[in-house]
Amino acid sequence: MMGSARGCALLHLNEDNGRFVLLALLIVAYLLCGAAVFSAIERPSELEARARWNRTLRNFADKFDISGSELSAFLRDYEAAIAAGIRADTLRPRWDFTGAFYFVGTVVSTIGFGMTTPATVAGKVFLIFYGLLGCAGTILFFNLFLERIITLLAFIMKACYQRQLQNKDLLPPVIGRQPTLMDVASLTGWKPSVYYVMLILGIAAVLISCCASAMYTPVEGWNYTDSLYFCFVTFSTIGFGDLVSSQNAAYTNQGLYRFGNFVFILLGVCCIYSLFNVISIVIKQFLNWLLKKLECSCCPRCRKGKMHGGRRNAITPGQSRIRRNHVSVETEGPCDSDAEGRRLSGEMISMRDLMASNKVSLAILQKQLSETANGYPRTVCVNTRQNGFSGGVGPLAIMNNRLAETSESR
Repeated sequence: MMGSARGCALLHLNEDNGRFVLLALLIVAYLLCGAAVFSAIERPSELEARARWNRTLRNFADKFDISGSELSAFLRDYEAAIAAGIRADTLRPRWDFTGAFYFVGTVVSTIGFGMTTPATVAGKVFLIFYGLLGCAGTILFFNLFLERIITLLAFIMKACYQRQLQNKDLLPPVIGRQPTLMDVASLTGWKPSVYYVMLILGIAAVLISCCASAMYTPVEGWNYTDSLYFCFVTFSTIGFGDLVSSQNAAYTNQGLYRFGNFVFILLGVCCIYSLFNVISIVIKQFLNWLLKKLECSCCPRCRKGKMHGGRRNAITPGQSRIRRNHVSVETEGPCDSDAEGRRLSGEMISMRDLMASNKVSLAILQKQLSETANGYPRTVCVNTRQNGFSGGVGPLAIMNNRLAETSESR
């Protein structure tokens, strides 16, 4: 009995903390699985390459009568010369203006190939302050790009949805550019599905990667698979540095190629950044579903809470669920229209709780007035917990405001 109570207490975590712990466990499991797969795939090739390299070193040292320490020192100097870009036979200078511009682009975009790094103390100190401001500004740019691309997709998909309703005679034809009252009422609160947006962004990312790979393959001399691999590593800002574009001393149509390289990297990073944030919404849905499956059904207290619906209409101390005028605060789903603003009979609340509820209602009213003044009134529920996840800033807030995350929220 003690073990059952203790296990049930572990399940009664704060919802945000429960999701955080569950996501952390899933990420750890994902990392372990990935490490096992890559170790099984790459380890034999690594051992074979190491044995082949050791045989080559021994044969070279025996042929030219060079000691192993001298040969190792020479190879270290050779690798340092390649990394510094001072090997002038095939590589372009790293710190001319074009090379420096390419370097700062990889810094502020957080790609960080590692092919070019500052060697002086002044350069390293300047990089700290330069990267601090540059990375923050670029992340803001990515968020603004995400907001606009999602808004554009939502506008296009809403127009398609409206056209479908008109074809089914559910909406009257729109005369000119003035929507009718029935049109507005039928489309109020409509949001595009996150899965459609994920599909569109996925197709766009594939198209950009394929077009970029078609450019990299003949110009850089890579095969098409390596070019696709480079595109994903670069666009996702992983930036291993094993393959780096625009590093040769000269190219055919060099100016045009460098411009195309810059455009593809910029579009690819923005598109993959948006796609990652959409996928994070899908992962959040999976976590919500998994938490529901893990709910304790054997505990009498849990069963009682489910039977009574969690006393959703009661205002209890320490609880901030207030429902007034179809506005929901800290809810996990859409607003309910039944029993709004009512309490169960026989329940008493303190003056402090009453004043707190009035403060929350006033804050909601102020927020609605502010949004209306700014030209984007909200006619749907005000959800400060973002469907179970706290936080109302950043990419997650952008996605929550513009996409319908689940079928229940429509």
